[in-house]
Amino acid sequence: MPIITNSDFKPAWWLPGGHLQTLWPPLLRRSIPLDLKREEFELSDGDFVEIDWPAEPNESRPIVLILHGLQGGIHSLYVRGFFRTFHEAGMLPVVMHFRGCGGKPNRKPRAYHSGDTGDFPEFIAAIREKYPGRAVCAVGVSLGGNALLKWLGETGENNPLTCAMSASVPFDLDAAGVKLESGASRIYQHHLISSLKKVAVRKLEHGFKIEGMTMEKLEGMKTFRDFDNGVTSPLHGFKDADDYYRSCSSCRFLNKIGRPTLIVHSLDDPFLPPSAIPSKDMLSDFVSMEITKSGGHGGFVAGTNPFSPRYWMELRALRFILSHTGQST
Repeated sequence: MPIITNSDFKPAWWLPGGHLQTLWPPLLRRSIPLDLKREEFELSDGDFVEIDWPAEPNESRPIVLILHGLQGGIHSLYVRGFFRTFHEAGMLPVVMHFRGCGGKPNRKPRAYHSGDTGDFPEFIAAIREKYPGRAVCAVGVSLGGNALLKWLGETGENNPLTCAMSASVPFDLDAAGVKLESGASRIYQHHLISSLKKVAVRKLEHGFKIEGMTMEKLEGMKTFRDFDNGVTSPLHGFKDADDYYRSCSSCRFLNKIGRPTLIVHSLDDPFLPPSAIPSKDMLSDFVSMEITKSGGHGGFVAGTNPFSPRYWMELRALRFILSHTGQST
């Protein structure tokens, strides 16, 4: 049976509310040094994605694929936190950047989007060939979590992962877009749209065509719906933003998931209204959902001392993966 429970997460008293929980990690979390090895993984369509491995990989314990959020990557402190947590536990973490997010522009006109699952099978197959017999798990946050849940639902019990965890997922992309157009949540929309527009400008400057798009139209885009109608949809084969949202919202795929999956979500996530959190009847028997009263979007900062915070999301992911791979810390 699917399970929805209240989480054991206790937010830091000095970070009350979803916005402070959301903003602390990217703005005030200490730097996380990592010793990394970068490679370019060639895809069958002639494009590539950039991959980060530990410079000295652990050779026997599970592999954990880390999927970042919108405009994220190895520079994101939550990604680095996951990477360090898994590596220190003896696992082999690996970050697969979505196309164009690793630092180099990708070769194709297309970029990536919230339901972009096509590159996962190729990369996972390559991992399993390189490390035969090793369990492969995945963790996705925000956009990466939405894509991960969608892929799990698309593949059901044929999915090659041992288990997966997603956090702060925009389960309903339309509802998420509306939420980000209101109140204080508009600060996140403004930041992310500005970043996305810079990527689209570079594509136009390098001669890639976006149907019906000009620099002037791009400059006038203020919301996710504007951008998804004008850029995301024509680049990735959707009719419009509504078609994209219907096709790629992970809530439509949760009842088809066939691998042990944990979903963590906060009621005060400023990227999604609580009404869009999936109900129990939308989940397959393989899915457990933990709901927190606070935690923000990708925050989940705990601890009694502001000078020594604990990042619960990373620790929860580690416990979950250990429980499904027969490992101990």
